[in-house]
Amino acid sequence: MPLFDPATETLPRSDLRSLQLEKLQAMLDQLYGHNRFYTAKMKAAGLKPANVRTLDDLAAFPFTTKQELMQAQAAQPPFGLNATFPESAYTRFHQTSGTTGAPLRVLDTEESWDWWGKCWGYVLAGAGLTADDRLFVPFSFGPFIGFWAAVEGAKQINALMIPGGGRNSLQRLQLMQELGATAMCCTPTYALRLVEVARQAGLDLNTIPMRATVHAGEPGANIPATKARIEAAWSARCFDHAGASEVGAHSFECQAQPGGTHVIESEFIVEVLDPESGQPVSPGEPGELVITNLGRIGFPVIRYRTRDLVRLNLDPCPCGRTFARFDGGVIGRTDDMVVVRGVNVFPSAIENLVRRFQAVDEYRVTVYTHHAMGELKIELEVSDQAQAEATRQAVAQAVAHALGLRPTVVLVPAESLPRFELKARRFFVETSP
Repeated sequence: MPLFDPATETLPRSDLRSLQLEKLQAMLDQLYGHNRFYTAKMKAAGLKPANVRTLDDLAAFPFTTKQELMQAQAAQPPFGLNATFPESAYTRFHQTSGTTGAPLRVLDTEESWDWWGKCWGYVLAGAGLTADDRLFVPFSFGPFIGFWAAVEGAKQINALMIPGGGRNSLQRLQLMQELGATAMCCTPTYALRLVEVARQAGLDLNTIPMRATVHAGEPGANIPATKARIEAAWSARCFDHAGASEVGAHSFECQAQPGGTHVIESEFIVEVLDPESGQPVSPGEPGELVITNLGRIGFPVIRYRTRDLVRLNLDPCPCGRTFARFDGGVIGRTDDMVVVRGVNVFPSAIENLVRRFQAVDEYRVTVYTHHAMGELKIELEVSDQAQAEATRQAVAQAVAHALGLRPTVVLVPAESLPRFELKARRFFVETSP
């Protein structure tokens, strides 16, 4: 299997840790006295760069939260205090999606943007993409980081990048067909939306020589039923990837696909901690991902609490990489679980159940309170009306059996639920008045 950077991806773990320490120490030296956000945090904790002699010393540093970064942005708008260099050094602006509140604005220097591209080079090479591929990116121009870095990653592996902005879904499919796209980067939701559009237009997806789809922006490519559905519809292998605007592209799925994503450990230090105590959990146990990026000096994050739940796996991978893995990718978030009648409900669990039913085009989940009792409602759009009622009953039974919770499942008219090109919002919790 081809690797993006064999020299780092196959390092013995002791050498990998030495590389991480070297990069961490160099980064802290550049930050201290220049980056006001992290200089203040280090001084408040009584720390200086010289205090970091081993990777274990990183645990003495305070956590960083998104709320802190937002407060630092509000303290000095529009870009905040987490900037290591003068504004003239920055060449790229983007921001988080803002799906859960005000967006966080992020700046990158040319060096940091190259680093983003390098990280995506690992992502694309991990999926087996090479200079022989034609990579379609159905992404419109905008401030959300989305798949901008995928464009830079394509340059890293010399693949032909085909931009798909400024077109509707059918036009994008036709362009992929005309140019013979062999790979695509998009959210899992949008990959399935394109399948729906192709079916409605009578366009045979087999006329597009797609062999790999790479996904980010939301869970899905790591959810078995969704992954299987994408692969069956596109006759291509589906690859997961995880990252964030404030962090970078930190993990990717390799061609061996042993059921997880590799951490790009040459560029990130990861900790998996108990969300409550902040103490490390054992490999294989679920915990919150806390991450430090090593190549983004202009906008660093040190011990950043992502709120993502992962399981760390340090075992060798069949692909030959020594990078650690997250079993199952990002398996959830510390803040997306809701309790309904004493049952813990995760959005990803609902998706894995609903996506097993091929007749379901789209769905929406709402948790609400009725007569002081928690209720779970699932709205379904079903493509084949002849199967609609049977599908509704089957989804209700599947959820009840898997969760021990009887949902209200209702059918809604075709195209009545929202469609998404980027992050989808299908799970809603209504608060009591």
